[in-house]
Amino acid sequence: MDNLFSIKDKVTVITGAGGVLGGSIARSLAQSGAKIIALDIREENVNRCVEEIKNSGGRADGFICNVLDINSLNETAGKIVEKWKTIDILINCAGGNVAGATLDSSQTVFDMQIEDWNKVVNLNQNGTVFPCLAFGKVMSQQKKGSIINISSMATYSALTRVPGYSVAKSGVNIFTKWLATEMAQKFGEGIRVNAIAPGFFIGDQNRAMLINPDGSLTERSQKIISKTPMRRFGNIMELNGIIQFLSSDASSFVTGAIIPVDGGFSAFSGV
Repeated sequence: MDNLFSIKDKVTVITGAGGVLGGSIARSLAQSGAKIIALDIREENVNRCVEEIKNSGGRADGFICNVLDINSLNETAGKIVEKWKTIDILINCAGGNVAGATLDSSQTVFDMQIEDWNKVVNLNQNGTVFPCLAFGKVMSQQKKGSIINISSMATYSALTRVPGYSVAKSGVNIFTKWLATEMAQKFGEGIRVNAIAPGFFIGDQNRAMLINPDGSLTERSQKIISKTPMRRFGNIMELNGIIQFLSSDASSFVTGAIIPVDGGFSAFSGV
């Protein structure tokens, strides 16, 4: 039973590892003994993530990689297998909103720029699908592996101001379920595909929308807190436990699931 949640020596590929979410997950899994392969489009982000893990006694390697370039992804997958022999876990953290695709309170959907819509949908939807294809193919050949995608509360109900991001993450949800079915039926029960749907966490991308310059909560934040039974925002580290669960054999019969980590936001009707 002690080894049920173990991910020791698992080769774990994390896209967007240079970001806040990817970095937090990478450090947490490294502390649990995983071998971290950090991917990011920016070299400085890759290097920083790898150095942080190594300085803490963990094992890590890194590659510059564009999640929207299937050739780059396939090439990187080949390098990882050549060096590490396997890919056990894939965590798709690359993504996020695009400023131009977020409407302010004075705008309507008709003010949104199509170019920005395309950017946010491409980044979050194809930026998840393409890594699944490149690294999932390795898993299909070895008949084992765990893929974890990042969904959002924006897929549970219509959140104002973020139409493109909501649509993109909804696409991630159905692709997660579709790929889970595909892998299990055609390549065996050893490959699982799931997603987590984070609730509301304050980060660099959404800070201005949630926190006023004086540090007080914006009107949007107050609405979020009022619909969150735990009455607070999440701490980014509170996502690490569910990630380890889905990475480990403890979740061996879990596939095609979209798991909320939201303080009860998605369960609460507001009355």
